[in-house]
Amino acid sequence: MTAPAIVILGNGSLATARSIQQVYPDALIHGLAERVDGADRVYSEFGATLRQLYQQGTPIIALCAAGIVIRTLAPLLLEKGAEPAVLAVAEDGSAVVPLLGGLGGVNVLAREIAAALGVAAAITTSGELRFGTCLLNPPKGYQLADLELGKRFVSDLLAGESVRIEGAAPWLDQANLLEDQQANLAIHVGNRERVPAPNELLIYPKNVWVTCRPGAQLALRVREALHDAGIAVQSLACLLANDQDMASPELHEASLDLGVPLRFAALADADDIVITAADEPLDVSLIGRPRGRLAVIGLGPGAAELMVPAVKAELARCTDVLGYETYVRMAGPFRADQVQHCTDNREEMQRARHAFELAAQGRSVVVVSSGDPGVFAMAAAVLEALHESSDPTWQQVDLEILPGVSASLATAAQAGAPLGHDFCVMSLSDNLKPWSIIEKRLDLASQADLALAFYNPISRSRPWQLGRALEIVALHRTAETPVVLGRDIGRPGQTLRVTTLGQLTPDQVDMRTMVLIGSSTTCVFPRAGGGEWVYTPRWYGEKPAS
Repeated sequence: MTAPAIVILGNGSLATARSIQQVYPDALIHGLAERVDGADRVYSEFGATLRQLYQQGTPIIALCAAGIVIRTLAPLLLEKGAEPAVLAVAEDGSAVVPLLGGLGGVNVLAREIAAALGVAAAITTSGELRFGTCLLNPPKGYQLADLELGKRFVSDLLAGESVRIEGAAPWLDQANLLEDQQANLAIHVGNRERVPAPNELLIYPKNVWVTCRPGAQLALRVREALHDAGIAVQSLACLLANDQDMASPELHEASLDLGVPLRFAALADADDIVITAADEPLDVSLIGRPRGRLAVIGLGPGAAELMVPAVKAELARCTDVLGYETYVRMAGPFRADQVQHCTDNREEMQRARHAFELAAQGRSVVVVSSGDPGVFAMAAAVLEALHESSDPTWQQVDLEILPGVSASLATAAQAGAPLGHDFCVMSLSDNLKPWSIIEKRLDLASQADLALAFYNPISRSRPWQLGRALEIVALHRTAETPVVLGRDIGRPGQTLRVTTLGQLTPDQVDMRTMVLIGSSTTCVFPRAGGGEWVYTPRWYGEKPAS
């Protein structure tokens, strides 16, 4: 089961949340911004956060009134059987109420949490109360054949029918079932393909794997091979392929189509499809290894609410996190099993190579950048490392670049829309390119009347470049040209200042300041409550008729 999210609204719930976290060490506590101190994750809107977690399939433990949770999730309650576990827990831990996810193990969670808090779980599911287990939610490694038939089957048991058990079902040994080997109702556990009957509850052990090679219509051919062997597709636990075929789209499409993991090993040439069955459900983690994954992510400017959901999901599932220490800390907190590899900000190529080495071992790796990873950040370094490498295992890694809100866009949004028309983004650092190139580009971009965004504007080792850059821009812009200075936008202590090109001096800027210089059409006007709005209109020259 995915690690649950513990969602709280105030500091009064924090002690109870920590007690629950001791039961589930991988669970993160999500606290409402400005009302909770010490949460693992911060959110700004309860409803949006709860719905996002639910849609991601994350089990939810909400420390609040049950009614709040029900009203929040009501629009999403479409189909029973496809929902994560959702529980409401009293702020003081005095009550544990399972709400949703009877087939997702919610009552198991409720009992575990209640035991930790020393209270009784408010279990109301009739089947579980009678039998002590949810017959329609078999344990990991088993799959129910038909939910609708299962519902009728359980109804018959609740009406007093006896049942016989066929096959190995060790989790039912302690269940309160009225067993009779002559009973009309039967719980059948096995991997043989059979047509469900109204008097049967079919449960398939996931004890079969298929060794295969890439090829057209692979999922269809696997289904046909299983059918010919008399084996139910529901018992398929994974596909196993040669590690030289890790990047094969056909294998990955078949894996998605069949809904099973894809594993890899060094295999000798074999038949196209080979079926292997075990006596018990398989631990897929012991079969071969997964394809390694490397995601280069952008955290955005620093505020948790400005981090895109895809990046949050990647951070939640990765095994290793690499990056400049400041950015890695921003990405946390992390689970105990997630390894952090912090390096100096100048070790980008070494970091990129290390990331590929880890991913090539089958690990799920994240390389962290602030802002957007493709804007003066790690995406280019990672691709450069891959381009230069002769290691074939690096080419097999599942590589993805996940965007983030860049510092220039975050600063522009705070000010209004100074980059609302054509603009140019430049780094004033000459560590990786000659200053002569920077001067040429500055001159041409200024001549073109583009709005300008300066990254890395100044540092102790580069104290004079910003002054020279402003001199070049001033050759083509008036002294009244608006300038926006955004320092640590999206982080605690952020500041935003609007000035002009004529008033701007290098001592007003440091390395953590984003400098936005307007074009000839950029406008400034007062905003209600103080400050100013800055925008560059979308039209150029004479304003078009509306």
